[in-house]
Amino acid sequence: MKKVLLLLADGFEAVEASVFTDVIGWNKAEGDGSTDLVTVGKRKKLKCTFGFTVICDYTIDQINVDDFDALAIPGGFEDAGFYKDAYSKAFLNLIRSFDQARKIIASVCVGALPIGKSGVLAGRNATTYHLSSGARQKQLAEFKVNVLANEPIVIDRNIITSYNPSTAFDVAFTLLEMLTSKENCYHVKHLMGFSS
Repeated sequence: MKKVLLLLADGFEAVEASVFTDVIGWNKAEGDGSTDLVTVGKRKKLKCTFGFTVICDYTIDQINVDDFDALAIPGGFEDAGFYKDAYSKAFLNLIRSFDQARKIIASVCVGALPIGKSGVLAGRNATTYHLSSGARQKQLAEFKVNVLANEPIVIDRNIITSYNPSTAFDVAFTLLEMLTSKENCYHVKHLMGFSS
C-alpha cells in the first residue's frame, strides 16, 4: 500500500486538500487499490480558510516518515493563519525529512512556500501562486528557488509545485501517476469524468 500524508495547516484551503483525498480515495476504491491517505497537523483540530473545522488523523509528533511514500501540502490564506503553522519548525522539519528520504512532495498554490522556506528547493525549479502581481512568486524566489513564473505545474525530481487552486486536480493526478502508473491514473481520471 502506498501511503500519502496530507499535511494541513490552520487556514488551509479546503478545495486544495480535498483533491488529494478524492483522487487517492478513488484509486483505493476503484483504481488499482494501492493507495491510502491520512491527515496530519500540528494539532488534531484545525480550521480551513473559510472557517469549518477538521479533525486530523495524527499530529506531526506521531509521524514516522518511513511509513509514508509521499507528502501532500495544500495552500491556504495568510488572513486565516496559514503561515503560522506552515512556517513552523515542525512543518519545515517534516518537509526536510521527506525530501532527504527522496519521497514525493506534492503541493498546490502557496503550499510551495513552506517547501521553499524549508530550504529543500534552493537552486531547484518550482512555482507558486502567480496572480496578485506575483507577490508570492517573489517570496518563493527569496528562498533561492528558480521560479518558473508562467508554468502551471513544475516538477523538479521528487517535488511538484503549482501556481493556483485551478491546478489542484492536475497535481493530485500527477501524484497518483508517480505512485502507481500512467495507465492506472488514466483509468481513475476516466472514472472521475476527467477524460472521455
